[in-house]
Amino acid sequence: MDRRLAWYDVMGSIAHAQMLSRQGVLPPLEVSKIVEGLKGLLDDIENDALHFSEKLEDVHTNVEFQLTERVGEAGARLHTARSRNDQVATDFRMFLRDQVLEMCAAIADLQSALIKMAKGHLDTIMPGFTHMQHAQPVSLAHHLLAHVQRLQRDTERFLQAYGRINLCPLGASALAGTTYPIDRRFTAEALGFKEPTENSLDSVSDRDFASEFVFCTSLLMTHLSSISEEIVIWSTPEFSFVEVSDAFSTGSSIMPQKKNPDVAELIRGRTGITFGNLMSLLTMNKALPLAYNRDLQEDKGLVLSASDTALQSARIMASMLTTLTFNRTRMREAAEKGYLNATELADYLVTKGVPFRRAHEITGKVVRHAIDKDKRLEELGLEELRHYSDSIMADVFDVLPVEKCVERRTSYGGTARKAVETQLSKAQKAMRLSIEHAKAERGRLDLAFRSLLSD
Repeated sequence: MDRRLAWYDVMGSIAHAQMLSRQGVLPPLEVSKIVEGLKGLLDDIENDALHFSEKLEDVHTNVEFQLTERVGEAGARLHTARSRNDQVATDFRMFLRDQVLEMCAAIADLQSALIKMAKGHLDTIMPGFTHMQHAQPVSLAHHLLAHVQRLQRDTERFLQAYGRINLCPLGASALAGTTYPIDRRFTAEALGFKEPTENSLDSVSDRDFASEFVFCTSLLMTHLSSISEEIVIWSTPEFSFVEVSDAFSTGSSIMPQKKNPDVAELIRGRTGITFGNLMSLLTMNKALPLAYNRDLQEDKGLVLSASDTALQSARIMASMLTTLTFNRTRMREAAEKGYLNATELADYLVTKGVPFRRAHEITGKVVRHAIDKDKRLEELGLEELRHYSDSIMADVFDVLPVEKCVERRTSYGGTARKAVETQLSKAQKAMRLSIEHAKAERGRLDLAFRSLLSD
């Protein structure tokens, strides 16, 4: 955990040292030595050459110890006007900013995979489900775009959380600020933060941002688990809607005919990691008095675990989706069973002036008759249908085929091809805007860091 925070710790120290020089707290020559030494540590971190001693307490102590070994007594002055309390909170926030931006990129790749599949299945008809029972026919594209919408909300949640993460606690010191004439706005800007945090007590004790981040990963994992569950169910012989490629499935150790969707099951199972970590974080924070308490040392492992789990799962899911093969014929056959066009018959009766409650009752009787005759609704004769309502005319057969059921759902957000094409267009636009937002923020942070290192 400390290794992953080391880069951020050194960058924060560079900004802090430069601020101390600007404010006249430390002499420029001494700060120049400090910054030169810190840049050397940064090179070692980036080359995975920095040695961490387990005898030293944490990343901050390791960095300070090695800096002092390299530049002498000047390194021991770096800790002026700060505490490990504000230091670790700053490192943690910097780390989570990068995690959010990586998460947004991974979600965008996942959305792109779903959108590409949707474009290829605008006319693939399948059953829509409620309670896992056949409900109404929809297009596969429409179904896939529902997942795209969920993921778009995930991206937006991460980006909104980013705004609350992107505040700089550096300078709050242990809990009460400092007597030195520091410039917290300078260090915040130098490290790419929007602005400093407002209250020194809150600055060092706040872990809302960590809990919110893990909540966002938990909701993302909920959505990945939903996709995984459908892949698991749809790949069974009973459904046979989809085949998972060999790269993302395994055989049984004793049953050679089996093809198990292991990767989907693993993603589904790992949802519990993020849920558990979120509950642990909330419990850890629930009774802490202000300000800093050592309990907070346990937050980082929970957050890193949740972040790694969600990020890896999203990336693997995107790869797996690109290999899926859908069985259009089987989906179409399933859509033609189970009387999914019953609602269409009820709606048809309403257009003929029958009140909906009455139309619902009539349709139920027609369905029962069809079941008794082992026929689909569209296979019933006109006279059979008219036995239940004189309002039924020959044009009823223009609305009962499953293609018509899908295409007649023209309401905004519906499953008609034109409505789905609108959803596709808007989903792509929303995804592009989110990607541009994340890329712009990445560029802004990189510019701030380059500027900091060039001073």
